[in-house]
Amino acid sequence: MESTPCYVGIDVAKAHLDVAVHPLGEEWRVEHHPAGITNLVEHLAAQAPTLVVLEATGGLESALVGELLSAQLPVVVVNPRQVRDFAKALGKLAKPVLSGAEGTDALDARVLAQFGEATKPQLRALADAQTQELQSVVARRRQLVGMLTAEKNRLGTATPRVQPQIQEHIGWLEQGLEEVDQDLRGLIRSTPAWRAKEKVLRSVPGVGPVLTVTLVGQVPELGQLDRRQVAALVGVAPFNRDSGTLRGKRTVWGGRSSVRAALYMATLVATRFNPVIKAFYQRLLEAGKPKKVALTACMRKLLTILNSMVKHGSPWNPELV
Repeated sequence: MESTPCYVGIDVAKAHLDVAVHPLGEEWRVEHHPAGITNLVEHLAAQAPTLVVLEATGGLESALVGELLSAQLPVVVVNPRQVRDFAKALGKLAKPVLSGAEGTDALDARVLAQFGEATKPQLRALADAQTQELQSVVARRRQLVGMLTAEKNRLGTATPRVQPQIQEHIGWLEQGLEEVDQDLRGLIRSTPAWRAKEKVLRSVPGVGPVLTVTLVGQVPELGQLDRRQVAALVGVAPFNRDSGTLRGKRTVWGGRSSVRAALYMATLVATRFNPVIKAFYQRLLEAGKPKKVALTACMRKLLTILNSMVKHGSPWNPELV
């Protein structure tokens, strides 16, 4: 006889992991450390779940996901916003305090398990070790840039007494950023596939090293999806807000915000120096589109162009575009 399909939701916190199995109704908590992860993986392997669902938590889930995949368990990391929307539809967005933090985390795990059963999100293979390494360096660069921006802002309002200390920290951050950039270049050039992708991307006017390493490291699907799928993945696809005869504004949301931020900066440059994007931008403005709307459309167009170029391995050719 076939076993009953079961879906496991795991709410990941820094100190513990809350687990729920749907529809069996099993729930338990383990400590979030190597021994706890090992015990959890062994227990789940014995149950042979249909799907294990976790939310992306900024890296807290990485060790657990790696162990689950190593045990050949079907695991998927989902967008927290999708889960929140699902919980809202179930009337569970405002979480009651059942027994302190434990109760709310257990509810999160149950919602994740139900989300897995209802939506059956597509399984994705874990990125290989080199891609994970590149992603970690890209994330570190983003952290350094954020700290550098914050310190420069503080410098403008700081008193003379603390300015030297802030300037010293800015110098240290700038040196760290330069070292990270060198590390990124070395990582990309160490892999033939990445070198080929870098060469294609950097041939486009407006696409610099930051967008290149961001796309290589954080959008491994680039070139494997169609234009609508890649736009939705990054978060530049327009979604309608219609209801009956009411036609709401089209908006973009969700996706990979760090990729979208890098794409935004590259598009700003492209509207000045890339002949195709510049002409497209001007046409939209002349048609009466607000600048923000026109720029978002240019982001989507640039991403579509890059996706097609990577798919075919073709360098920039404005006539073909």
